[in-house]
Amino acid sequence: MAATELEPTHSAGVVTKVDPAEVPSAAWGWSGESKRTFRIAGWVVVVILLGMLFEGPQGASSGSGNVGYLFTIGFAALLAFVLIRDSIISRKPR
Repeated sequence: MAATELEPTHSAGVVTKVDPAEVPSAAWGWSGESKRTFRIAGWVVVVILLGMLFEGPQGASSGSGNVGYLFTIGFAALLAFVLIRDSIISRKPR
């Protein structure tokens, strides 16, 4: 059976906002989020989705409907809305 007590660690080199006793991976620097990276990745996805609207003649579908275009624009607009909302909310002090 495993022990339930935590062993104290003494590492002066790691400074984090997360207690390594609660999150063991914090000692390796894996704790936390990179909001800037997620925002950049989100905007890259928006650009890729909108870029999908400009397809060449070899990518034209056999049908004549534009439902795919509507879904692509809808998902890009929804993702852009979430990114803009997140950026506004994160600027306001809590």
